[in-house]
Amino acid sequence: MISNERTSPFARRPFGQPKPPVNEDTLKSAEVQIERKTFVFTLKENPRGRFLRITEDVGGRRDTIIVPSTGLVEFKKILDDMVKAADEIQPNHP
Repeated sequence: MISNERTSPFARRPFGQPKPPVNEDTLKSAEVQIERKTFVFTLKENPRGRFLRITEDVGGRRDTIIVPSTGLVEFKKILDDMVKAADEIQPNHP
């Protein structure tokens, strides 16, 4: 099969139609304001499992990342390392 003959993974849904909604339960939610940004941390669960959704809201524009619960310990370790580095490394600009 030639590469341009592959079936699209989106072939099941006509273009432009939204995905069907997935039932998600909110287990815990927290919000923090840092400078002009608002971060919302929401621990959720759906039929596929638990995950952390982190949403950044800046002037009405939202960006979201999702971390599966199986990666939260590793995510926290890297975040802790970044906090430690930020405290230890001197800023280049006074």
